[in-house]
Amino acid sequence: MKKLIGILTAIALTATVAVGCGKTDGEPLDTKLPDETASSVSGTVTTDGSTSMEKVIGFLSEAYMEENSNVKVTYNPTGSGTGIQAVEEGRCDIGLSSRELKDEEKEAGLVGTVVALDGIAVVVNPANTVTDLTIDQVAQLYSGEITNWKDVGGADAPVVLIGREANSGTRDGFESITGTEDKCQYSQELTSTGDVIATVGSNPNAIGYASTASVNDSVSALKIEGVEPTTETILSGEYKIQRSFIMVTKSGTTLSPAAQAFFNYATSSEANAMIEKAGAVPVK
Repeated sequence: MKKLIGILTAIALTATVAVGCGKTDGEPLDTKLPDETASSVSGTVTTDGSTSMEKVIGFLSEAYMEENSNVKVTYNPTGSGTGIQAVEEGRCDIGLSSRELKDEEKEAGLVGTVVALDGIAVVVNPANTVTDLTIDQVAQLYSGEITNWKDVGGADAPVVLIGREANSGTRDGFESITGTEDKCQYSQELTSTGDVIATVGSNPNAIGYASTASVNDSVSALKIEGVEPTTETILSGEYKIQRSFIMVTKSGTTLSPAAQAFFNYATSSEANAMIEKAGAVPVK
């Protein structure tokens, strides 16, 4: 009799665990699915959007696919606005945005989940002797009020303004923080973070802005009001030019098991190491 009771108890416990592992309503869960569930999913997860999030989504995807060999995560670097639209139209599973959702996008049923924080670095060529600017000076440079580097402590040379295209989340964040919406006198408007870095790195008179996660040795990131863009200063809010990296989904649309499992991983604390490795700041 004792043996029979033991067997029945084990069966009951197994059933309880099985029920607890389920998800309901197709809504994103707050934590990563248990390993045994996540590893059982298969399929392709399509992501689309922000070029600034390339390194973050790259590290997250690689880490996830290494543990889940039956899942393939793809990334289409089209820009924040296009990625948001792709989710709304059902052309991808998860959109990637480096700007907050607009009211009309929220009204259309789109939901933004913050994955990480990112500083927008103001970058110059390494040959430039300017190392620190105020937000007002940045605004004056980009609006054309200051046109020569000597007026902010640099060489006697014209300022070449490099920025992003109109649909860019990075541009939206930069202009809203510096108060330069519809005022910027761009010399060039480029379609990716990488293009901005490359262009500024090849022109000693250029200034641009880009995700701190994408800054490399070909450019120099300026201090803004005496504060460098670091993990600590971004998280504390001391570095003022910053924005959120966001995963965009659509309310009422059920993600595939593979997409849901990847979403759960990317928005959990288990993804922190990969987000930091990509140069961004985890929020979990």
